[in-house]
Amino acid sequence: MRNTVKLSTLALLVASLSACSAGPDYQRPEKVESINLSQPYQQAEQALNWWQAFDDAELNQLVERALEQNRTLAQARANVDRAYAVFRDADNDSWPKGTLETGYQASENNTLSADDDDVITRWYSSGITRGYSSGANLSWDLDLFGKLRRASEAAEAQAQQADILWRDAQVRLISQVATSYGEYRGAQLRLEVAEENLENLQQSRAIVLARLEVGMASELELAQIDVQLHRVKASVPAYREALSAADATLSALLALEPGQLELSADPQLPELKRPVAVVDGENYLRHRADVASSERLLAARTANIGVATADLYPNLSVRGFLGFLSGPGLTLGSETQSWSVAPSLSWQAADLGSVKARIRQAEASAQMALAQFEQQVFDAINEMQLSLNSYNLSREQQLNTEQQWQASKKAVEIARQRYEAGSNEFLDLLEAERELLRSRDQLAQLQEQSFVRLVDIYRNFGGGIQLR
Repeated sequence: MRNTVKLSTLALLVASLSACSAGPDYQRPEKVESINLSQPYQQAEQALNWWQAFDDAELNQLVERALEQNRTLAQARANVDRAYAVFRDADNDSWPKGTLETGYQASENNTLSADDDDVITRWYSSGITRGYSSGANLSWDLDLFGKLRRASEAAEAQAQQADILWRDAQVRLISQVATSYGEYRGAQLRLEVAEENLENLQQSRAIVLARLEVGMASELELAQIDVQLHRVKASVPAYREALSAADATLSALLALEPGQLELSADPQLPELKRPVAVVDGENYLRHRADVASSERLLAARTANIGVATADLYPNLSVRGFLGFLSGPGLTLGSETQSWSVAPSLSWQAADLGSVKARIRQAEASAQMALAQFEQQVFDAINEMQLSLNSYNLSREQQLNTEQQWQASKKAVEIARQRYEAGSNEFLDLLEAERELLRSRDQLAQLQEQSFVRLVDIYRNFGGGIQLR
């Protein structure tokens, strides 16, 4: 009875101590100044389909293939699996462990004996002895001060961080594909614009040449128009190079070799049917994977303080064996039951200086993680606001440039007609042509820029932005 009471008391004591954990309990940061972060990370519903709002079949196909074939994304997915395997391993450390073992041993003892004449010696065998063992070796590290529990918490936070980073990798990959697709279409568009401008200049040159033949124009006028022509021709290789670079980038994202992409020759850049909208009161920070990743890192670093602090206290472990033995003195097939229990106590009392140093290191790492998290919040807010401002500016510039281009087209038509009729100066036509070239190429650049900045909005808002 007394033994039962003692064992019950011991078990209760172990359970009570195991409920205690060294180091601080993690508390999710609720505020960075006035920014509420009480909501956990949640991937936006639109994060994995927002690009479909462009209604571009080729873009849809590119994104779909990238999600299936991209090697960086596959690496991130494998990292998630690895991190959760580490967590499961750490979580199992608090439970007893055991191994099943079976062994067999046979030996023969030989003796050396001399004959009577002391000349010839002989080996004599005393027989073969055999034995075997079968049983289970058990071990249990009693987590009296929560070291294993804190290690499990750290591993779980790191696994969650890996999962968040994998989701972020998807958002980033989609954004990279969309951006490269926009750059590809933009290079196509600028190349097409250059070819259209060359055609317009050829028309103007034909007019100058016709007037030159009847003595109504000069060689200088023809040379000036040729300067314009060659300037546009010189820009064509740069556009082809940009097209090739965009092709190579897209191919790498899709795990293809350069030149394997089969995209249409239509340089039309995708456009949204409806403008983007920011919902008042929506906590877009909860869609930011980098913010959530920093928060999980802080959780892991906080748990590591407990891991280090637990080394200030003794560590109790129990080792044991339960099984059957057979050996010399026992006939084969005759076994004896065997068991053993060996508790052990270890304490880094002679190395407390190093333990305290590791605690300070863990605390400093947690402070670094907190500062990183806070800065990540500020950076995220800034990036979201800047992306909205940049996109709105691009759209305003694009609309104004479209009007400018339309006016330039009309001015060239009028100047060309007047010059052909002999009622206008050549310099007026030349200036009108120059302005048309500039405005049309600028418009092509702004169309690409607006698309890329729109993609930036979706990326910076974690895919959580809405359409009106």
